[in-house]
Amino acid sequence: MDSAIKTGSKTLENNVTSSEYVLEIEHLKKSFDDKQVLKDINLKLKKGENLVVLGKSGHGKSVLIKCIVGLLTPDEGTLKVFNKEITNLNEDELTELRRRIGFLFQNSALYDSMSVRENLEFPLQRQDEPLSEEELTPLIEEVLEAVGLLDAIDKMPSDLSGGMRKRIGLARTLILKPEIMLYDEPTTGLDPITSNEISLLILDIQKKYNTSSIIITHDMACAKVTNDRIMVLKEGEYIAEGSYEELENSEDEFVRSFFNSTN
Repeated sequence: MDSAIKTGSKTLENNVTSSEYVLEIEHLKKSFDDKQVLKDINLKLKKGENLVVLGKSGHGKSVLIKCIVGLLTPDEGTLKVFNKEITNLNEDELTELRRRIGFLFQNSALYDSMSVRENLEFPLQRQDEPLSEEELTPLIEEVLEAVGLLDAIDKMPSDLSGGMRKRIGLARTLILKPEIMLYDEPTTGLDPITSNEISLLILDIQKKYNTSSIIITHDMACAKVTNDRIMVLKEGEYIAEGSYEELENSEDEFVRSFFNSTN
């Protein structure tokens, strides 16, 4: 990892106790047949922090997220979420853990046959104790207001723009009050103005709900707005971390290539 940038990261770790991390990964490896996708992943996410992950397609970003939520099992290394080793959890414990983690998919993953209200009711009704209509309505209205779309409550997904669908997807995730948010290319396919609105919304969510977030993106404008820290993934390994300004001026050509594309 870039030594100058690594020093900056080390300062953060020295000032943070283990209990202040919601996610701790050490020497994580994952292969599929003879292809090693994650070679040696080391990552820590602090409570309330927005961590942006940069990396080319096929370099392991999605595989890492699936490991974090227990959909894939690492071959080696440790992966602790809320100080619990993922590989030691049974299915019930994994289910409980996943309720504390929100995931915003690239395509928002809304159910087209359901209204906005019904899309937001769906995750709540899957809980052990389903809520009544009187209990559901204020929860739905709260998250819709948080994403600025309270007036869309009775619309169908087909009536919404791409940016609005992203917001509704985010509202559906927030309704379970997650402590960790995983954003997978949150601004993909959006125009620059709408992309900036989504980036600012990610910041608002961080402040209002005190979420800890991993933001996977190729959108450098999004990275610049949302990050507290940035890590760069190359062929299954993190090769640099630091602030936007530090990485923009990195001596590593691969790291600089992300930032050069914005010039």
